[in-house]
Amino acid sequence: MDINNLINTAEIRNSDKLETFRRSNKRIKIGIMGGTFDPIHYAHLATAEFIRDKYKLDKIIFIPSGNPPHKQSNIADKYDRYKMVVLATRNNDDFIVSDLEIERSSKTYTVDTLKYIKEKYVNADIYFITGADAICDIETWKDVEENFKMATFIAATRPGISLLRAQEKIEHLTKKYDARIISVYVPSLDISSTYIRDQVKEEKSVRYLVPESVQKYIYNNRLYKNEEE
Repeated sequence: MDINNLINTAEIRNSDKLETFRRSNKRIKIGIMGGTFDPIHYAHLATAEFIRDKYKLDKIIFIPSGNPPHKQSNIADKYDRYKMVVLATRNNDDFIVSDLEIERSSKTYTVDTLKYIKEKYVNADIYFITGADAICDIETWKDVEENFKMATFIAATRPGISLLRAQEKIEHLTKKYDARIISVYVPSLDISSTYIRDQVKEEKSVRYLVPESVQKYIYNNRLYKNEEE
């Protein structure tokens, strides 16, 4: 299928999944998976599925960041990143993508996103999924204490992350902010978005690192190529 038709089909399906979920009036558990997703890859998807299954979450909502305050300015266009996430999750009914942050013109902060989710899904328990490395830096986030009041944080550890440093930080945050933080080791793939971008720049294969539709989107839109090209 042509990539543009594939995107249209994926966006329609995502809208249907989102609308069906919004109509639910039962008590639910929502996992929030935020990030730049530049690009989304199989480790992101494997982590989300592992945590959804382990903690019996009803849905995982992927929220690509729009204008993240802690990221460099040379990230891919937010709409490109959003479309790649929609493509990557289109065949999983438990994964939904929100354009909440990419539609904001101002800087996007987790605290504002959590406030919106809490108001939108009043019958939901919120679980914010992030990396253990992000937890170690979380006190630099805006209104950090308010974040902890609205959600349980799940800190996913993976190869290359210091478990001791992460655990010490979690203990500190728990005592200081009465934070609810769950540390979980995710046996996911050792893949990073940085590695994928480098592979594309060097014209090397990213097959089996990202879903085929995402690979097609990257090549079709010439993402991550050197500027001089």
